[in-house]
Amino acid sequence: MKILSVTSEVFPYIKTGGLADVTGSLPKALKVFGVDSITLVPGYPVFESLMSAQPPLFRFDEILGEDAALHFVQTPDAALFVLDIPALYRRPGGPYVNEHGVDHPDNWKRFAALSLAGALIANGELPGWSPDLVHTHDWQSALTSVYMRHMGCDKPVVLTIHNIAFQGQYPAALLPYLHLPPSAFSMDCLEYFGDICFLKGGLMTSDLITTVSPTYAREILTPRFGMGLDGVLRYRREDMRGILNGIDEDVWDPAHDPLLPQAFDVDRLDLKANNKRALNARLGLHDDDAPIFSCISRLTWQKGMDMVAYAADYLVFNGGKLVICGKGDPEIEAMLQAMEARHPGRIAVNIGYSEELAHLIHGGSDAIIQPSRFEPCGLTQLYGLRYGAIPVVSRTGGLAETVIDANDAAMNAEVATGFQFHPVTTDGLCHAIRRAMDVYADPAQWRQLQTQAMKARFSWERSAGRYAALFRSLVSRSGATGYEIRLAVG
Repeated sequence: MKILSVTSEVFPYIKTGGLADVTGSLPKALKVFGVDSITLVPGYPVFESLMSAQPPLFRFDEILGEDAALHFVQTPDAALFVLDIPALYRRPGGPYVNEHGVDHPDNWKRFAALSLAGALIANGELPGWSPDLVHTHDWQSALTSVYMRHMGCDKPVVLTIHNIAFQGQYPAALLPYLHLPPSAFSMDCLEYFGDICFLKGGLMTSDLITTVSPTYAREILTPRFGMGLDGVLRYRREDMRGILNGIDEDVWDPAHDPLLPQAFDVDRLDLKANNKRALNARLGLHDDDAPIFSCISRLTWQKGMDMVAYAADYLVFNGGKLVICGKGDPEIEAMLQAMEARHPGRIAVNIGYSEELAHLIHGGSDAIIQPSRFEPCGLTQLYGLRYGAIPVVSRTGGLAETVIDANDAAMNAEVATGFQFHPVTTDGLCHAIRRAMDVYADPAQWRQLQTQAMKARFSWERSAGRYAALFRSLVSRSGATGYEIRLAVG
């Protein structure tokens, strides 16, 4: 079975969050189940050297009025279609914002073009290869199924919601520029409170909708978490599934992590202390045995990072240290930097993201804080578990499903893996930090908690099997027959 995955991010090439980790690791996990995936991504500057290594595989007549070419890139872990539209993708900044942190004003066109390219490939535009099913991700590729249905292409489409807070909402006046007929602006497609909503269009035209955890699948059916689309989701609830994300255990493996100064595993936990010393030295923290609490996150209200800023004094006054790695809202960044200035040697704030630093933080921290107000799945806590960095998390979404609270019963039963808190308030976070510090003060109990955390497994094996079963069921129902891969590369 052949899958076309359409996404705006894919690890290790372009990443702003968990979406890239999923789209980078899921295709590899699906191979075990006989599912071959090719991932379609925009031709960002990071792909320029790969695209220049060989001529395009295919040239489109045009995509939304732009010259467009398709390159095929085969790597040890992935097969990629890279959509080369220099006017849309070859520019400084990130995938969604410019070098000044401001949204690209033509994001509507950039990701509509990506979706249209995906639909054309699904509809047989590319000689020699045609997918059995299309897998889209979030609003950036949600128009793929809209374009497919208006082309008359009935191949099955699965749309995965990684975060429903981001929806791709734009003025209705843009509809003619999307090369879609007026009929697309309707309640059963793109129309959304008088605007166009890319994600709504995908929700209404895909065959199946998945979210990245079962709890989040239930939460987004409510007004509190549905972000205005809860009514649409309740309408499609029979076609919704919650499948927990996994992690790539080859990339995130403390026993064989080339980005760590010191490899370690559950049987050599004492060696983790060497990474802690390296983390202290790297970030200018005092070299002592105080517990290091870390946050690797977008610095946003959703992620609860304003609460971390307010809780920082409490954490330091109670003997802890704090490490922050991420970027986001300027106001929250400034709050955290002010805390760093107030507590030199106790708080370190790194504005920006570094994969190497993220691995060192997981390898050297004692605890990872994730106080999200809502969290579809979360991957940072899964990396924390794998590296013996105990998660301190709010009780919501995938965080609630992946961390077992260290209450007395769970500790006595030796199944606890972290600390949950609710309600999701600064006081609740401070209480959870205090609980973690109390356990840290007992080395035997902390070692037991780390051992239990590191033995928890969240590989892709089970979840990839569920995806594969859903894909096969849809393809079987659609009557798709599939074709041999005959890509002429070079």
